[in-house]
Amino acid sequence: MTARNDDAVRLHRLYYHFSELPYSLRIVYTATLFILALGYLFALIYIFHTYSGRDGNPATLSYQDMVIAYSGSGQGSRLESALRGPMSTMLPPEESRGIIEWVGSGADKDKFESDIRPMLDKRCLTCHDGSNPHLANLDGFDNVRKVTEVDKGADIFTLVRVSHIHLFGITFIFFILGSIFSHAYVRPIWFKCVVVGAPFLFLSFDISAWYFTKLYHPFALVVMGAGGLMGLCFAFMWVVSLWQMWFGKVPEAVSSRREAAALG
Repeated sequence: MTARNDDAVRLHRLYYHFSELPYSLRIVYTATLFILALGYLFALIYIFHTYSGRDGNPATLSYQDMVIAYSGSGQGSRLESALRGPMSTMLPPEESRGIIEWVGSGADKDKFESDIRPMLDKRCLTCHDGSNPHLANLDGFDNVRKVTEVDKGADIFTLVRVSHIHLFGITFIFFILGSIFSHAYVRPIWFKCVVVGAPFLFLSFDISAWYFTKLYHPFALVVMGAGGLMGLCFAFMWVVSLWQMWFGKVPEAVSSRREAAALG
């Protein structure tokens, strides 16, 4: 038997290359890839908008931004950090200064009702009305009071709530993407298996590091690194899948298997 046919035999009996799939399935895969890419892009924009600027520089997403997000600044309140960081463009400067001064003076309830509440009702309650569990509730003095205390970062209950959402959601994303990518012809096989499995490991590191960052700040680097590596795996599987599905040359091993099957 020739080396070419040996390569064909080594293909798993349940493996089907993209070229062997019906056009209808390839179209479904392609549409799914584009929707996943769009969703991933919006997720990156959301992450940047949520975490950047906590260190005072809204133009970048830095290590210090991640430390403050998960373990707090240890200085100003969460409300003050938000107004100086990611929410700095949402209110006129004079209104932001007024709220920050109110927090610094002790967050008096009477002044809140007369001066602060009208600003928050007008500028903030569209998003911060309590309907979104990921955003601070700024409806009423008791809710606002909670975010005027010293910033200690995300509390454990918030992390738990967000963790289960991320674990379920991102697992489904990479399950779908990995299932599509499984039809790609990539050698060596061990490398393909690493690319498929690594995102789930990086996801575990990412979520775990949220909690550890509250105890030891350098774990923020794990959050950033694991998130970046997940993104690289996503990009590699997406590009390879789309290329081999429509543009790439049919691998010789796949062609050989077809010829061997035709010959009986």
